[in-house]
Amino acid sequence: MSTSLSSLTFSFSSLSFSSHISHKPNSLSFHRPRSLSLSHLSAPPSLVFLASAAPPAELETTDLKKYVKSRLPGGFAAQTIIGTGRRKCAIARVVLQEGTGKVIINYRDAKEYLQGNPLWLQYVKVPLVTLGYESNYDVFVKAHGGGLSGQAQAISLGIARALLRVSEDHRRPLRKEGLLTRDSRIVERKKVGLKKARKAPQFSKR
Repeated sequence: MSTSLSSLTFSFSSLSFSSHISHKPNSLSFHRPRSLSLSHLSAPPSLVFLASAAPPAELETTDLKKYVKSRLPGGFAAQTIIGTGRRKCAIARVVLQEGTGKVIINYRDAKEYLQGNPLWLQYVKVPLVTLGYESNYDVFVKAHGGGLSGQAQAISLGIARALLRVSEDHRRPLRKEGLLTRDSRIVERKKVGLKKARKAPQFSKR
């Protein structure tokens, strides 16, 4: 036992501690990255764009606006061959001018505006085709309200009424095709207590 204690005492005495003990914890050093400047960032060519560049559709609309204003000095109200058509909630003001058969609706080409729908395009062309004027007049339209279907039918009535300003002799063929009749049908209003205009909730006795 005494031998073990002496050996332990000798081992502790042999240990030497350095007098230069640092009281501060080991400081960790981090390398800060260099500050990034916008001049060093280079975007790929596909992402570089000019803010002032307008899409082709907007440019085309701007060009059509200039074209319509040049063709209609003084605006729609100052023209002589004009007709107003209505259908459902849609209202269309139509101006006819001698031309090659262009149809411009709200400063856009008719095919683009009516989404290429053949039925709606047919509504627009029927009055001119009935009289054989499909390539004799340019049609300029301002339409608002309702949907595209209602606007197309309103434009048809507006063109037919404008053709009466050209000649009163057009009345008979247009009337025969029913193009001068204002279609007064509209959706029936919803009633209180019903699901729609006439549809009632299901009846349950018990």
